[in-house]
Amino acid sequence: MSVRKRRLLHIFVTAAAAAACAIFSIPCAVVVLVLSAVLFGLYEYDLSHRHDKVMQLCDDIDRILHNDDRISFDEYKEGELSVLAAEIHKMTIRLREQNAELLHEKQFAKEALEDISHQLRTPLTSVMMILGLMNASELTEPERMEYLRDLYELLARMKWLIETMLSLSRIEADAVRFAKQTVSCRELIAQSVDTVSVTAELKGVEIRTEITGEPTFTGDLRYTSEAVVNLLKNAIEHTPAGGTVTVAAKGSHISTEITISDTGEGIPEAELPHIFERFYRSSEYTKNGFGIGLAFAKKVITAQDGSLKATNRHPHGAQFVLHFYKTTI
Repeated sequence: MSVRKRRLLHIFVTAAAAAACAIFSIPCAVVVLVLSAVLFGLYEYDLSHRHDKVMQLCDDIDRILHNDDRISFDEYKEGELSVLAAEIHKMTIRLREQNAELLHEKQFAKEALEDISHQLRTPLTSVMMILGLMNASELTEPERMEYLRDLYELLARMKWLIETMLSLSRIEADAVRFAKQTVSCRELIAQSVDTVSVTAELKGVEIRTEITGEPTFTGDLRYTSEAVVNLLKNAIEHTPAGGTVTVAAKGSHISTEITISDTGEGIPEAELPHIFERFYRSSEYTKNGFGIGLAFAKKVITAQDGSLKATNRHPHGAQFVLHFYKTTI
């Protein structure tokens, strides 16, 4: 019932009651009118008070919509508006959290674009320089072929960088759904080694495999293979000609372990805590790469509830250890 109808009903009932009382006693009718007036005044006061509270709540909501974070709903803890104010308060907190997440994602996207631009600038400059040199009229055919090989390598590295950055960004944005299938370590290692075999052969690095039994784990073969390939590329890059990269795998009741080790100089101890950070290139160990392959491998492994750690071997060399757990740790 609307407020106007309630007022009219109150007046009608009061008039009827006063008229009925006046038949028997005028003083009684006066008392009825006075009590009715008092009750009507109290009702109007309460109505006005609630209206003010509602308007104040509307003003607070409007201030929230205009990014005022200093609003407090403590004064609405009592009364009819307490439930509504509590729900608005929860909604406000959630909206603030979502706004913070959006700002974080916006900042992340900005930094990612800056990172990609920075990483592509150097190889693009090299490509432009080589194209300029290839226009020289006195260029011999062997020199031209060498420039073409350089161009192919630069473009291949740029392609790898862009694809890896896109995959890494999709993983960080939870846009990737990893398959949960039984993966054979023999198949995984064979596929990964085959991908880098030419690179290893050109550098004169031998790749050995040591697989105990038939270890398996539950995960995504394609993405895990990409992660292992990045670890193998890193090992080959830091292993001198004549050296060896060893891929070992074994299983237990708790986990499946894959180890990739090399006979290079190893990782400086100061670098070990940062080796998986994206675009980290502050030492001799990381200066030749883009600083993203190890970060990608770490993301892929941990996203599948696995672990990836880097250590140094004795007497020399680096070692990356992957664990895929069979039970929740």
